[in-house]
Amino acid sequence: LVQDSKRFLSPWSKWSECSGKCGQTGVQKRTRTCLAERLWGMHCNEATEEGRLCIGHVCSACNITCPMGRVNADCDACMCEDAILHGKVSLEDGSPAADARVYLQAKKLKLLTTADNRGMFRIPGVCPDGKNTLKIKKAKYATATVTVPVSNRRNLAIQVQLHRSGKPYIFRSPEDKARRVGQSVSLCCDALGSPAPDRYLWYHNGSLLDPSLYKYKNNLVLKNLNRDQSGEYFCKASSAGGSAKSQSAKLTVIGRQEAACNSQPESHLIQLPHDCLQKETNSFYYDVGKCPAKTCAGKLDKGMRCKDNVSYCCGVSKMVTRDISCNGYTLPTKVVIECGCKKCTETKITVRGRATAADNGEPLRFGHIYMGNKRVSMTGYKGTFSIQVPADTERLVLTFVDRLQKFVNTTKVLPFKENGGAVFHEIKLLRKKAPVTLESTETNVISLGEMEEDDPIAELEIPPNAFYRKNGEAYRGKVKASVTFLDPRNISTAAVTQSDLNFVDDEGDVFPLRTYGMFSVDFTDEQGTESLNAEEVKVHLDAAQVKMPEHLQEMKLWSLNPETGLWEEEGDFNVEKSRRHKREQRTFLVGNMEIKERRLFNLDVPESRRCYVKVRAYRSERFLQSEQIQGVVISIINMEPEPGFSSNPRAWGRFDSVVTGPNGACVPAFCDEQNPEAYTAYILASLGGEELEAVPSAPKLNPNAVGVPQPYLNKLNYKRTDHEDSTTKKTAFSISMAKPSPNSPEENNGPIYAYENISECEEAPHSAAHFRFYRIEGDRYDYNTVPFSEDDLMSWTDDYLAWWPKPMEFRACYIKVKINGPQEVNIRSRNMGGTHPRTIGKLYGIRDVRSIRDPEQPDVSAACLEFKCSGMLFDQDRVDRTLVKVVPQGSCRRESVNSMLHEYLVNHLPMATNNDSSEYTMLAPLDPLGHNYGIYTVTDQDPRIAKEIALGRCFDGTSDGTSRIMKSNIGVGLTFTCSERSAAEQSIFQSQRNIGQQSILVQPGESPAYQRQPASRRTTQGRIPMRGQRPTY
Repeated sequence: LVQDSKRFLSPWSKWSECSGKCGQTGVQKRTRTCLAERLWGMHCNEATEEGRLCIGHVCSACNITCPMGRVNADCDACMCEDAILHGKVSLEDGSPAADARVYLQAKKLKLLTTADNRGMFRIPGVCPDGKNTLKIKKAKYATATVTVPVSNRRNLAIQVQLHRSGKPYIFRSPEDKARRVGQSVSLCCDALGSPAPDRYLWYHNGSLLDPSLYKYKNNLVLKNLNRDQSGEYFCKASSAGGSAKSQSAKLTVIGRQEAACNSQPESHLIQLPHDCLQKETNSFYYDVGKCPAKTCAGKLDKGMRCKDNVSYCCGVSKMVTRDISCNGYTLPTKVVIECGCKKCTETKITVRGRATAADNGEPLRFGHIYMGNKRVSMTGYKGTFSIQVPADTERLVLTFVDRLQKFVNTTKVLPFKENGGAVFHEIKLLRKKAPVTLESTETNVISLGEMEEDDPIAELEIPPNAFYRKNGEAYRGKVKASVTFLDPRNISTAAVTQSDLNFVDDEGDVFPLRTYGMFSVDFTDEQGTESLNAEEVKVHLDAAQVKMPEHLQEMKLWSLNPETGLWEEEGDFNVEKSRRHKREQRTFLVGNMEIKERRLFNLDVPESRRCYVKVRAYRSERFLQSEQIQGVVISIINMEPEPGFSSNPRAWGRFDSVVTGPNGACVPAFCDEQNPEAYTAYILASLGGEELEAVPSAPKLNPNAVGVPQPYLNKLNYKRTDHEDSTTKKTAFSISMAKPSPNSPEENNGPIYAYENISECEEAPHSAAHFRFYRIEGDRYDYNTVPFSEDDLMSWTDDYLAWWPKPMEFRACYIKVKINGPQEVNIRSRNMGGTHPRTIGKLYGIRDVRSIRDPEQPDVSAACLEFKCSGMLFDQDRVDRTLVKVVPQGSCRRESVNSMLHEYLVNHLPMATNNDSSEYTMLAPLDPLGHNYGIYTVTDQDPRIAKEIALGRCFDGTSDGTSRIMKSNIGVGLTFTCSERSAAEQSIFQSQRNIGQQSILVQPGESPAYQRQPASRRTTQGRIPMRGQRPTY
């Protein structure tokens, strides 16, 4: 029977999986079925299912050791049933991070809970063993990671602060380096960000270097270099927030025996005195040569570093003295005959300026200046400030904060001279709008627009009950709201623009923005003591105010990151048609925003139509290459013209500033190839707060003077600001931003360059087309035996006859000379070595200046005459008392010497002899005497600043004041009485003007055509210092 029953049953199935978990007892089952079709109960009377005990599968290795509690079932964390973790999540300003999600870091992130409206959360079972890691996430904020600390307590509390998520910010780019074949080099790149960058990529000449081959992170090491590895390198830092690219560094690789520098010096012309006409060249200029300060391959120490211990630059390796024949005397000068690789001149970089109100010039008194979150300086009583720029700074971002809250906090990106020296910036501040009172329980609408005759550009709509305190509690009551709007339809507000209107795209490239308005928001309680946040705020942008249709689709809302000075996207706009305030139906762009940590917002569109404008600044209207000025701030205002009226712009869209270097400046601007009048631009220049003049466009436009050939000049529609009204300023010009056509050869040599041709713009030769500004130096002439450009501190040469003996400490000395007589007089100081054995009897240089008429005394004038300070020479071995000879031109007699100065010189021997009553000779004092002696001494890291400050004090006749008006009777060091000059006698500076006609720079292959204006068209300088002597404050 059993055999029969087996005949009617199918074979047993395989045993099922053990139901027990790993290492635990469980049950396995198997089944079979009856095969009989009929009477199966009789034929299949045995069991069709059976089970057995089993041990679950072998546990996989669980390496977690729990110091407390036990391992959870998934073997990815420890759990303690009796432990409770309490947490609070807040934002940067302390407000609660509502709805932040809390995850447990395991093999896979496990969502544990979500924070409530107060930012609080509660998680049971998390062991305080120091091994459990939580991740807290919230939209627009970087993920925070926190480890639960070790504790014996079963109720534990933690606090977490979230930071806004943003793209990485490069704070150190690789440096230019030079090496020989076979040597090694290290290039470094560092970035900050929230979240922190976790990946770096390196590129060589635009091509990605294989990470698996070069094994790099933020440091790229190249060994056994060959020539093919020369070129440009940059890095790209990436994080979950985005990417950012560094600036490019140039690596030069030369042969093992190849010369590190071109030994042949470049041409460099210096101007000679009025009585030194060179018959060979029929000019008053002499070529003394110069060596460009390029990075070169010098001696290397052991080890590879991001920054070489010693930087090497091409510089002067050999000079010779040449005697120049002048009228009745010879003038020695040092001429460069050979260049070589030597240690770079060490310099310091300074940014100076003045912060004032944009509306009435009220100074920001004792305002705080921040670099990132660190306070670095304060403004003075007159709003002035001075900041030394830290080494390796790439982008100087400063925020000016008014402690009295009269002005909007202002963030500026300030350009500076990378090779050392000072740059002066005028910082214009926007005055805060007077607060208005809002009811928090009602809908509130605030207009954004400052033009009385026009509709507002946009409106802020704040719904009822939108305000809350920083601790997350809802606020009910009256709200004081101050919303300050920067209206781009008001042309005069362009200089108030915050930052430099740039953002970083997803690929890490910096792109410009075109603004339709900025607004600063400040909400407080009724007493004005507590800042309030607001949520679900809407921005309604009037589409009729956007004149470029393509901008409607690209408009975004941005907020400013005050640490980087870059704008970051807050949100998009959607098109909405509505009847607002019972007006006709209109189209609006509507965006949503929340006002929390950041309070400065921008209505902007990214603009890809970009160009560069080449601009140079000069010391005079001769426009000589050797007379270019560095450190001039070139500013450009991008304008959007009214349709059909290119000369009547309706609004500005962008403001940029660049500082001139040894080859001028390339200023970014919007441009258009299809429509030359789509964008126009105003360009202006300033040096030390003084505006420079642009080349005139009327009554006749001279291409040779402007620096741009025809027919391109006509296409650009160049007009100086006084083109239609001769009484207006001459310090700016406007052009149409016509992008150069690649099919027009005459448009491919400047002054406008396509954005991708930035290197061509920066390296353009002096003969290429460019726009020009010039400074009227006034009646002043400087001559140094050892040539040195005060604009380029890298041109300093370590020579005993150098006027400035230390490249990082410039000491300027002046003596105030009073002239009794009916005419202004030209005065010269001749400065020679006095006591040092290496320089005694040798010329350091000469200075010429013309006295300025006293506005109240017609027969009195005065001058502040520079002389070389006594002190250590470049080797810092021993001092030299400079032998200074002061010689007025014409029939003059020494009347008196300041009694305190005379007494000082008598008591500090040796004393110079003074047998000639028509001049005065002294061994210059070693001490920094003050106004009581008629001597004015200032030391600074920039020679121009030292001279400007000393001049201001000399004009004022005090040791701590400053003036633009010459005070002839105060603080005088020397007095001369001079008789009237004969009509036939020509002054130094009149002859300088006459000879200046011979050396005017023109377009290549063309004859000089641009003449100086007649004297009758120039402003008189009797009541104020001439520009050569004008101090800057």
